[in-house]
Amino acid sequence: MTNSIVYIFDIFGTAIFALTGAVKGVRHRLDFLGVIVLAITVGCGGGMLRDTLLGIFPIAVFTDQAYVVVCIISGILVFIASPVVVGRWGLIQYFDALGLGVFTAIGCMKAYSLGLGTVAVITSGVFGAVGGGVLRDVFSKEIPMVFTSDFYASASILGALLFVILAHVGVGADTALYATAAFTTLLRILGYRFHWRLPTARMVGEEKRIR
Repeated sequence: MTNSIVYIFDIFGTAIFALTGAVKGVRHRLDFLGVIVLAITVGCGGGMLRDTLLGIFPIAVFTDQAYVVVCIISGILVFIASPVVVGRWGLIQYFDALGLGVFTAIGCMKAYSLGLGTVAVITSGVFGAVGGGVLRDVFSKEIPMVFTSDFYASASILGALLFVILAHVGVGADTALYATAAFTTLLRILGYRFHWRLPTARMVGEEKRIR
């Protein structure tokens, strides 16, 4: 049953990230093809990176056309509904948080099912979750959100740590999957709402400007 759940989660997360990619494309005034390409890139990018890191070949996107089809449908829907969604980036952030949680949980589960250790489980979860978003921001000529945003990658890392802890204490795989997805999503939403940020380095001369 776990494999079926992971697959459903994977498709769902792909659709969510494809939506965020398509919205970003519309906001940057890309044409129809550009929006679709960005939706596919963001929706599939994280999973492709995850599977590559885990040595899963051929990667899921190349063996199951459902991933690309879901991305195309998401891109078309966003393009058609662009007058409604283009100004609602704040709402899209909540969908992005859900995608982050889902892909973190899936990445952890895939690495764990291969019998890999803690580092591999966390890396798989985090890279799979943030990979698509990094590509989205790079293609949009923006500093990736993972480096600047309020608790984005941090939420994924903590969620992956929760998965490892639950797995080590003997919690069922399905329960660990759900808990990780929910916990990561919640952390990301709280970080977005309350502007949680990690400290940044002080620049030379900054104290003088402050004084």
